Amino acid sequence: MAKDKRKLTAAEIALRSQAAEDAEIQQAFEQGITTLRDLISPSSIEIHSSYFRLGTKYGRTIYIYGYPRTLFTGWISPLINIDEVLDVSIYIYPVETAVIMKNLRKKVTQLEASYQVNAEQGKIRDPEIEAAIRDAEELRDQLQVGAEKFFRFGLYITLWANSLDDLNFVQNKVESMLGQQMIFSKVATSQQEQGMNSTMPQCMDQLQIRRNMNTGAISTSFPFTSADLTQEKGILYGINMHNNGLVIFDRFSLENANMVVFAKSGAGKSFAVKLEAVRSMMIGAEVLIIDPEDEYQRLCDAVGGSYIRLSLNSSVRINPFDLPRVIDTEDANDALRANLVTLHGLFRLMLGGSADQAGLTANEEADLDQALIDTYARAGITSDPATHQSPPPTIINLFDTLQHMGGSGPQLAQRLRKYTTGTFAGVFSQQSNIDINNPMVVFNIRDLEDELRPVAMYIVLSHIWNVVRAEQKKRLLLVDEAWQLMEYEDSANFLFSLAKRARKYYLGLTTITQDVEDFMSTKMGRAIVANSSMQLLLKQSASAVDILSNVFKLTEEEKKRLANFPVGQGLFFAGPNHVHIQVIASETEEALVTTRPGGGK
Repeated sequence: MAKDKRKLTAAEIALRSQAAEDAEIQQAFEQGITTLRDLISPSSIEIHSSYFRLGTKYGRTIYIYGYPRTLFTGWISPLINIDEVLDVSIYIYPVETAVIMKNLRKKVTQLEASYQVNAEQGKIRDPEIEAAIRDAEELRDQLQVGAEKFFRFGLYITLWANSLDDLNFVQNKVESMLGQQMIFSKVATSQQEQGMNSTMPQCMDQLQIRRNMNTGAISTSFPFTSADLTQEKGILYGINMHNNGLVIFDRFSLENANMVVFAKSGAGKSFAVKLEAVRSMMIGAEVLIIDPEDEYQRLCDAVGGSYIRLSLNSSVRINPFDLPRVIDTEDANDALRANLVTLHGLFRLMLGGSADQAGLTANEEADLDQALIDTYARAGITSDPATHQSPPPTIINLFDTLQHMGGSGPQLAQRLRKYTTGTFAGVFSQQSNIDINNPMVVFNIRDLEDELRPVAMYIVLSHIWNVVRAEQKKRLLLVDEAWQLMEYEDSANFLFSLAKRARKYYLGLTTITQDVEDFMSTKMGRAIVANSSMQLLLKQSASAVDILSNVFKLTEEEKKRLANFPVGQGLFFAGPNHVHIQVIASETEEALVTTRPGGGK
């Protein structure tokens, strides 16, 4: 039995030896594994009395120790919006009202005693003591009825820079900004490590430098009151790159809801506009789109919209002679005359009205005007609104009228023949067979011939305008590649008239173009921009930057950024405010709106 016991002990020793060896191997293995902390931690850290160095970055923590007697709402906004890299931490500690009331009672007693002693000694009155007594008594009254609470408030700022000189520059900039408001700061000397920890997202107040404040004073330090285009209602346009705030905005809250989008090809303009469209639908807006490049079909199908493809081979028909079914009496009386003016512009475009063509002579204009009136009359439509329910005429009826009238009528009819029985017959020469009754309607004109595209855009805009006038709803009208309309005087004038009158009918016109030079070189193009309260400027070519800089009065820094923005970033203007914005989308939204084969903007 003793021999067996000695063998068992030897076996245990062997097992223990093997276990110790395995543990040593396991420990060596674990020490060689790169942990998450190894990946995110800096290569080194140096702590000095007035600054610290984290890897290659220099940092310095300062704290606020002095405040003026009165703080105004938004005093922290300049600090939040400063174009420098910094971390701001605010610590608020509630204090029991009973404790504060006891301390205030002692303080008021001391102040009144000092005031009384000065009076007995014949000294002149001290306004500072009088103000302190009034403030303390007022605060006691507010605390007593529960209108105010009391807090301890700490504000720490960690500044970051690439060099010590840059760090000193940033510190002077921040101190000057705060000093203008009588707010004073100091460097956390010999406490830089504690200051760095206090401004990290760990909620550890290691500096513990605090100031007494009541509810009213604390509320003025709310960090999200900066003018960063954030509203209570509206849609998300993106991230404010100045302060990482959200740009949430309702374009219908401006004096007009029009918007222009300028960007070079591939800068993300279609991505941004599609995001706005789908998010606007979520708050009840209808979206109408003129799509010259077949970019909106996936989005339209996803939201159950109507996708109308215009081509000479399609069965879609739009009659430019349609009259709006307006309810407003004033508009109803003027409906025929307004449509006659629109038709004049259309036929000048159809019969030759570009910059290098003569268009119509005065006699031809007069004959065309009479022919249009006669054509409506033969269909039983006059200036009397009661007749406007009759089926409207078509271009074929106008062709017949021109053929059988004197003057230049027959010549105009021959020039119009290609739209009635010639190459371009069908799509615009018959009664309309579409009905815009969907939250999203897209008119695709990609398959139309280049010569017919401006005509199609004009007619579609006219048809949409009739629908908008018939029933007022919150609507967005997106005109992509709008420079094609700006090439022709009449179509440019018509687009400008929409921009001017859209507000009355609760319509927001979005004009999108990548040819900034062509768009801004025309009088109507500049007028459309002037009548748009919102602008989105994404990355531009070098030549376009100078043009936009003159129009929008950009700073030198904005000019430099505008030519170098990454995809999806730009300048967002809304009324007098503008921010550097990053357009963002969820994974689901990105899958719907992207036009890149591999995804992304």
